[in-house]
Amino acid sequence: MPLDHYVSQVHLRKFLAPELGNRLFAMSKATLKRFTPAPKDVCRINEGSTNQYLSESRVVEQFLNIIEPKYNSAIDSFLASDIHDESVMTIAGFVAYVYSCSPTGMRINSVPLRASLEATAELLDRQGTLLPIPEELGASTVKELFDRQKVGVEVDPKFPQAMGISRILHLAAQLGNFFWEVLLNNEPNSPYFTSDFPIALQPSSDPRIMNKIIPLTPTLAIRILPAFESRTTEPDFSFSRFRYRIRALRLNDVRKINEFLVRSAEDFVFYCRDHSWTSRFIERNRHFRIDSTTDRIPTPSGGEFQLTRQYIASFQRTA
Repeated sequence: MPLDHYVSQVHLRKFLAPELGNRLFAMSKATLKRFTPAPKDVCRINEGSTNQYLSESRVVEQFLNIIEPKYNSAIDSFLASDIHDESVMTIAGFVAYVYSCSPTGMRINSVPLRASLEATAELLDRQGTLLPIPEELGASTVKELFDRQKVGVEVDPKFPQAMGISRILHLAAQLGNFFWEVLLNNEPNSPYFTSDFPIALQPSSDPRIMNKIIPLTPTLAIRILPAFESRTTEPDFSFSRFRYRIRALRLNDVRKINEFLVRSAEDFVFYCRDHSWTSRFIERNRHFRIDSTTDRIPTPSGGEFQLTRQYIASFQRTA
């Protein structure tokens, strides 16, 4: 039974602690426990890449076999300001994989499916195609059952994973055609963190859009600035719309990005330097995680439009 990493080891190795050899510092947001794992020992699940909803249950491994061997050279190209299509595809592919296959990704991508199933059940109930609701449930409509939490919809997290894997190339192409910022961190006492979900969300000037910050090394991160645009049927792997700029950040900006990175982590935060402020910083920002919600907006035709958004939400943890 394979132990599949949902955050690639090649990424985690970039955050090794020099004094620990092949290990990195880590801390749990839930328990505040500190430990020093090897990259091979964290961010892994038995059969994590296996998905029985797909005709080829481990097809995502073919994608990873293309992305992961090029990860180091892609990092080098960003550091050298020699960014090309292959390096963009590699980093965009890494982000698409984490977003689709990590526990956090599967959890937040279950939300729109649950909302869609609830809306469908309510529609069928209004059309009279469902069986009558038992009197003992104390409700006359399916909507009342949902509102009173008498019944609920459960989504197998492997199903949104399957959907993500089936369109992972499209997602990578979409990400690669947005505007990127290359964020250089020259503050030796404040390196970037990474985590078990290294895709931090950051509010943008448009309330409909959340920027995505991805740490690549302790001194290098990228910020992807999505934009609403018409979708094409075929992914653009020439990345004709890709644009970027390079920014050297000041200490306050680095601290703010690290705040987003810690708050967006599901539980485990990883880092290469154990400074005196590190544990307090993680503890101060641990009561958050990425969440997802779907707004159901009625339309004049009697139907509804569903808008799903993701955000950093308050999430109380106890040690």
